[in-house]
Amino acid sequence: MKSTINTSPDHIARLLKQFKLIDIQTNYESEIAYAIENNIGHREFLVRLLEIEAEGKRERNVEKNIKAARFEGIKTLDGFDFSFPEKINESKIRDLETLSFIENKENVILIGPPGVGKSHIGISLGVLACKKGFKVLFTTAQEFIDKLYKSYMNGTLDSTFKAIRKIEVLIIDELGHFQMDKEKESIFFQIIRQRYEKGSLIITTNVPLGNWDKIFSSKLAATAILDRLIHHCHLISITGDSYRVKGK
Repeated sequence: MKSTINTSPDHIARLLKQFKLIDIQTNYESEIAYAIENNIGHREFLVRLLEIEAEGKRERNVEKNIKAARFEGIKTLDGFDFSFPEKINESKIRDLETLSFIENKENVILIGPPGVGKSHIGISLGVLACKKGFKVLFTTAQEFIDKLYKSYMNGTLDSTFKAIRKIEVLIIDELGHFQMDKEKESIFFQIIRQRYEKGSLIITTNVPLGNWDKIFSSKLAATAILDRLIHHCHLISITGDSYRVKGK
């Protein structure tokens, strides 16, 4: 009996589009030709198509995650000059590449003067996390606090908190370039409290932990925040001259 199945390219394209199988739609003709030429069985042919689609979806998700993270440029640890800083624990930073700190809901604090590569390292870990499927957000401390305070003034702070809780890796860059008043400090403390043992923070700062009362309103406030931050935390201290003025 003659088959009544419609195998026309247009019909196949419509079905693949309906189920959003973008990569199979692009590659199935070449895969058919490969299967015929190499005498590949039906199961292997099907697996090859599914693997093509899975890889395509993974790459699109990575692109989506990186775009949503709002990085200030894309950095990698392979592109970092570990020989330039006067003092840096490369092995400790390389250990962070496993991303086990994210699985364990641990924090990373990178401390050092301007220009020694703190932001580079933070972004590199964030990009790697995006590639592994984690939701990441990169923001400067000033921008982050201003956004939270604006939400507070607009009465939308709860919804902002809810969105931030979905972020698995929150990267706060340049903490310490301004001092918070009590209202902003209170909002920031709520973020730290909500993320405690529930999500990872990566913070870069040029202020030693003992001087964090210069960021917050008092030593008491700084201690309350640090108590939660450093309980499960990787502290990375970097010293040296600024890479930005290297050679000048």
